[in-house]
Amino acid sequence: MKDFNYYLEDIGEIGFIKEIVHSIAYASGLPDVHPNEVVLFESGTVGQVISFDMDVVEILILTGTKVKVGTRVVRTGELLEVPVGNSLLGNMVDPLVNPVAGASTIKADKYSPIDTQPHGIVGREQVNEPLETGVTLIDLVVPIAKGQRELVIGDRKTGKASLLLQVMGSQAAKGTICIYAAIGQRLIEINSKAEYFKAKGVEKNTIIVASSASDPAGLIFLTPYTAMTIAEFFRDQGKDVLLILDDMSTHARVYREISLLAKRFPGRSSYPGDIFYVQARLIERAGNYKTGSITCLPVAESILGDLSGYIQTNLMAMTDGHIFFDIDLYNEGKRPAVSPFLSVTRVGHQAQSLLLKEISRELSSFLVKYDRMKQFMHFGAEVGENVRNIIEIGAKIDAFFNQPPDSSIPINVNVLILIGIWTGIWNEVDTAVLVREMNHLIKIYSEDEKFRKQIDEIINSHNNLSELINTFRLNKEIILSRLDRPKKQ
Repeated sequence: MKDFNYYLEDIGEIGFIKEIVHSIAYASGLPDVHPNEVVLFESGTVGQVISFDMDVVEILILTGTKVKVGTRVVRTGELLEVPVGNSLLGNMVDPLVNPVAGASTIKADKYSPIDTQPHGIVGREQVNEPLETGVTLIDLVVPIAKGQRELVIGDRKTGKASLLLQVMGSQAAKGTICIYAAIGQRLIEINSKAEYFKAKGVEKNTIIVASSASDPAGLIFLTPYTAMTIAEFFRDQGKDVLLILDDMSTHARVYREISLLAKRFPGRSSYPGDIFYVQARLIERAGNYKTGSITCLPVAESILGDLSGYIQTNLMAMTDGHIFFDIDLYNEGKRPAVSPFLSVTRVGHQAQSLLLKEISRELSSFLVKYDRMKQFMHFGAEVGENVRNIIEIGAKIDAFFNQPPDSSIPINVNVLILIGIWTGIWNEVDTAVLVREMNHLIKIYSEDEKFRKQIDEIINSHNNLSELINTFRLNKEIILSRLDRPKKQ
């Protein structure tokens, strides 16, 4: 932006601050002001017009410079735009795309408005390509497709951030542009995410758009809009983008604060009546397009596992499913603590191969049966051999799903290990041995190109689960020869 005197001379209108209420300033003057127009205070503070009447202009303060009553303000004649470009890659920026935390200088390829009308049907395409997260439970049970909008929901401190970083690290390593919007978070949390990407060596494919809890409410509110605008720039270049909005519950609370301070009429839980429109208009900008895709993972916080909250249900209605983190599973030590029964993916399966669809269906059915058998066992009832087999296989699948937060497992390795469990390769070993041998197979698959090609050819040549199981049952040595087990005498 140019300086205060330039706009004063160019436009010739001036206003004066009459009142300040936290992040909102009320100014007189500026007779030709427009909705959403950017204004500039003589102190250098930037603001945006949110409403006006015959006497007063209501301005949302976007930067942290002090503003006093009597300060002069001028119109700029511009809507809020941010610089976007390839130089953003590997950097951390604030919602006005100013570099932070030692980030390099941003060179703008162009300027884009942060609030635009979502695309209609024209230009969009059906999701048809899977997005591999590297997280076993997600890829096999609750799959995500490129261009999907999948809500991540759960209580505080249940591992949501760890899973999101895991997914970003996996996708960034594949060349996907990954954008993380940290909405009103603590600085230590934001910096830890930047350090994670550097440690993984994927920072060149990542961008962090961050606002801290100490920033003005207006700046925090803009965070997801800026992140989406940057995502649209890379989408228009024909690239696939993964966008994480962490979290939309904070975004809603900030918007409620702004609305209440502006004396808007409060609705349910004191949220303004247009909260659904505001967030749906943003999230609807993601999707699968002819030029590229934006996969959006908005995050929401639940309280004591309650999924029926106002903002939570709003976000469920505007997304294509949700991944639910269960506090009880977290306390049991399961990582990730994702509930396969309360998680939903509405379009993820249509991007899967026929084989993976069948595996997902069979696995979901087995998990339901396994859960019922565990509840049955609580009564101390005597069980038959069939129930014992289900319990034993279920315990092994639980161990199979338990995954360290810093690991990423290719989908075909997941299929290989799951088929091995179903064909009885690990029937006579305990869970510790299973985990050790699973990790050994994952390592061999990543390091031994010949073994990797052999497994990929077998799995990719089958569209039927029962045929694949029979193939591995007849060729157990493919797996057993790699496990370094002592031979039986």
